[in-house]
Amino acid sequence: MTIRVIHFADLHLGVENYGRLNPQTGLSTRLEDFLRAFDRVVDYAIEQEADLIIFAGDAFKNRTPTPTHQREFARRIRRLAEHMPVFLLVGNHDLPNTWGRAHALEIYDTLQLPNVYVAKTVKLYRIPTKRGPVQVLALPWITQSQFLRREKVRALSVQEAQQQLLEHLSLLINDRLQQADRDLPLVVSAHATVEGAVFGSERSVMLGHDLTIPPHLLRHRHIAYTALGHIHKHQVVIPDPPAVYSGSLERIDFGEEKEEKGFIDVRLTRQKTGGWAATWRFCPLDTRRFLTVHVEARGEEATETVLQALTRHSIADAVVRVIIRTDAASEPFLDNRRIREALNAAFYVASIHRDVERPIRWRLGNTSPDTALEPLELLRRYFVSVGRSPEDIEVLLRYAQALMQER
Repeated sequence: MTIRVIHFADLHLGVENYGRLNPQTGLSTRLEDFLRAFDRVVDYAIEQEADLIIFAGDAFKNRTPTPTHQREFARRIRRLAEHMPVFLLVGNHDLPNTWGRAHALEIYDTLQLPNVYVAKTVKLYRIPTKRGPVQVLALPWITQSQFLRREKVRALSVQEAQQQLLEHLSLLINDRLQQADRDLPLVVSAHATVEGAVFGSERSVMLGHDLTIPPHLLRHRHIAYTALGHIHKHQVVIPDPPAVYSGSLERIDFGEEKEEKGFIDVRLTRQKTGGWAATWRFCPLDTRRFLTVHVEARGEEATETVLQALTRHSIADAVVRVIIRTDAASEPFLDNRRIREALNAAFYVASIHRDVERPIRWRLGNTSPDTALEPLELLRRYFVSVGRSPEDIEVLLRYAQALMQER
């Protein structure tokens, strides 16, 4: 028997940089990008008749999503729940920063929506699906306040506090694993940093400090698969049993320019020898491209050089930044208006950055730092540094000398 699970994470609705308002919908064009990616996951899960959806945390950009972001997320969760159970894990961006306040996903638990499970504590869930029950061990974002008293934390170093957190977490995991039914598939869903994982650009949007989980806690023989969230770069941190970061559904910024985005299609299969094993496949999404164009442009044809470089790239519908390496003498020949016109096909122009090499500023002195250079010698050295020809230099120095004599 095979049970099919769709695993995705780190939706981050509300990241709207590099976008603008769509007057037809009233939504940010970048929000529409993220929702389009979400819709593709929903469509795929329904078309493929998946048995269970696991969302491994971080539904929104921050802890206080707008009503619009909440509405758009809820619409898609409701559509999924009409076809299969949906498991929502609480991530660090979903948690309030004050004790007693509701987290961003709590409304689904409060309303007790059919087919929707919300996990905010370390707990073992038994979820019925059309092909049989699936056990999900929830490891939501772990905070010090969950296990350690504030007065106790004050007396500990950061390393000591994290060590005590890990000890508490290890005991909880082992206890829940002992409760698991050995005849049913067991999946772990964790929103956490697992030792050995490689970070993308999410360091810039993370909240709080990471508790790093050692891999051995996820290598239990009865675990079939670990669905990971929190790190935006898709990767496998443990091959057997597989512990996989699905990665985020859309690119957040240029730090993720080269990363492929998507979700995971997991198949849990009962083994003839007993127990369950998982096979999985990464399903890439056609998401918004980010493109950096590097170009070296010098001399009076600097603008033409940049325009030619742009023609060698597919900029249509991409978020584009242009980095121009030039020098001080060439910079005045760069025409930003023409360069922006050449970028009209881009979805969004993030920046046109000039990396200008400035010439060495000679001291008003001789070759010795304690004596002054003659003004004409200073000019000569400047003209040499910016690449003027000897003939041009002589002409310019004659004009300079004439001007100085008139003063």
